[in-house]
Amino acid sequence: MRVHFIAIGGSAMHNLAIALHKKGYQVTGSDDAIFDPSKSRLEKYGLLPETFGWDANKITNELDAVILGMHAKGDNPELLKAQGLGLKIYSYPEYLFEQSKLKSRVVIGGSHGKTTITSMILHVLHYHEKEVDYMVGAQLEGFETMVHLTEENDFMVLEGDEYLSSPIDLRPKFHLYQPNIALLSGIAWDHINVFKTFEDYVEQFKIFIDQIVAGGVLIYNEEDLVLKEIVEASENQIRKIPYATPNYTVEDGVAFIETEEGDMPLEIFGKHNLNNLAGAKWICQNMGIDEDEFYEAIASFKGASKRLEKISESINTVVFKDFAHSPSKVSATTAAVKEQYKNKRVLACLELHTYSSLNPDFLVQYKGALDKANEAIVYYSAEALAIKKMQPLTESQIKDAFGRADLKVFTKADDFHSYIYNESLDQTALLLMSSGNYGGLDFEKISS
Repeated sequence: MRVHFIAIGGSAMHNLAIALHKKGYQVTGSDDAIFDPSKSRLEKYGLLPETFGWDANKITNELDAVILGMHAKGDNPELLKAQGLGLKIYSYPEYLFEQSKLKSRVVIGGSHGKTTITSMILHVLHYHEKEVDYMVGAQLEGFETMVHLTEENDFMVLEGDEYLSSPIDLRPKFHLYQPNIALLSGIAWDHINVFKTFEDYVEQFKIFIDQIVAGGVLIYNEEDLVLKEIVEASENQIRKIPYATPNYTVEDGVAFIETEEGDMPLEIFGKHNLNNLAGAKWICQNMGIDEDEFYEAIASFKGASKRLEKISESINTVVFKDFAHSPSKVSATTAAVKEQYKNKRVLACLELHTYSSLNPDFLVQYKGALDKANEAIVYYSAEALAIKKMQPLTESQIKDAFGRADLKVFTKADDFHSYIYNESLDQTALLLMSSGNYGGLDFEKISS
């Protein structure tokens, strides 16, 4: 098979390219810019384009498939050439379905927790040497790539994102997978640039539920009342299994989960992570892992990359970075750190980085999200707002939206960096939340 990637440098795209290369496919690709870690990883496998930019000459009738990344535009010259030649053009999720259509597909969806739950499942399966194909949204310990494809494995575990598939396929990614086994972790309005109303956003999850294969299984978080309502209303002929946060305690900074064999210590913490764990357990049980086997394996799970990832710890200080950016996840993550470190000052920092978070109409969704922190900081790039041609935000606007008069607001990266580098972190749990990089914050310079 000969496959060409348009926009090969993306986080998801380059992983799929490597997975197909390792499967024996002939893989080529193009992009206008590629940065690390994608660049180094593509180079390692001989897949890095010799030059950056688009080249229609790379598109020929000899190609079996073209995979189009979301980063590409609708007028991309390689795309236009492929369309003119009548080649088969796939979006990233569409090609993953093509690779898994003869397998049992396990799809993990929801507004938050997708990556963590998928990571938990893969950790447990890996621990028990149960081989599966997979696609996950973060780099995991013990896994070389975020995508793995074979001919022989029976299951494919997929993280089901609700964002759009490609510039020419505006369906949410998780609508393309047609799962046999599915999980939904909850619904909290996101991607407002695409889904203009909460009702429109919820509709995408209704469609997903209806696309579960007849006779399949849906595992869902019954603590999310909106989700519970649409699951119970669905007439799809599937088995519906609810889950909820298990009983747990926190002692000396360690979370213990209640099991039939007694309380078991975990490497992870936070109510939202324990809720994720309950969902992952049901998925694993439906894949042939019994409860005792699940607990044995999950005890060593330390979390997915950038999901409450501990980057520094001393006797008096602990520093975490987290991918949290949506209001519900920011709230849950902040609360988790405060619950775990009751005797420390929690300093929570949030970068407003996404289109939704920088939109004044959506900003009010963050009301109370940082309340559990002793001190809170919000950083956003005023320059980035101007580049995106979005209306400017004011400090008072942000403080009102979060409902904290004592909120510190920074709009220049240098000012924010200077504050963090020089702040005393004695007896402090520092939490850095962002889907960006705080304008180039050097995590190694943060004092501990």
